[in-house]
Amino acid sequence: MAEYFAQTFPNVVRTAAELQRCVGQTLWMVSLSGLISAAFGVLFGVLLTVCAPRGIRPNRLVFQTLDKSINLFRAIPFIIMMALLLPLTRLLVGTGIGTKGAVFPLIIGTVPFFSRQIHAALCEVDPGVVEAAQAMGSSPLEIVIRVYLKEGLPGMIRGAAITLVNLVALSAMAGTVGGGGLGDYAIRYGFQRSQTDVTIVTVVILLLLVTLIQSLGAWLARRLNH
Repeated sequence: MAEYFAQTFPNVVRTAAELQRCVGQTLWMVSLSGLISAAFGVLFGVLLTVCAPRGIRPNRLVFQTLDKSINLFRAIPFIIMMALLLPLTRLLVGTGIGTKGAVFPLIIGTVPFFSRQIHAALCEVDPGVVEAAQAMGSSPLEIVIRVYLKEGLPGMIRGAAITLVNLVALSAMAGTVGGGGLGDYAIRYGFQRSQTDVTIVTVVILLLLVTLIQSLGAWLARRLNH
């Protein structure tokens, strides 16, 4: 089996150490930017829900500002956003290339998307449950924690899985412009050196990662659904 793999994917075997390093970089970028994006995404998603015209604490200024900002950032293609953020990225982390320079643009590109996923999940919570909590005298914070976040958790998990899949794609895209990871590996060895076996293996690894994320997200959503 090992001999067959070496004959079929000679360039992958030759660059195995580099491939392993790039897989680690991709996992690091996705994990770090995913955790930070999750924190901001939940915060903004909750604010959109609470401050909506029919929310428990309507606030037109906050809602309109967040809504328009999210729409604006979602409309900017990620490659262009990376270029626009380059001076700020260098100022914050000291470099605009490599995995260190890719994390900040990944966060900026992911937070608006995840905020919308959280908002959509919370909007699916039964309004009757919210009204019942208000009638019982629950404070807005208690309603957010005990009603919105608790009842909307399965939908939030599904949204998180979709966001992570999107983040994997963005991390690969970042690699094409010097961001490191599997995208960088595929460009440097697969595209620039016309090594088809490298491209195939990179695609397979990304597909396996996406499948794992989707399967885990679906399983968690089913377990938490009540």
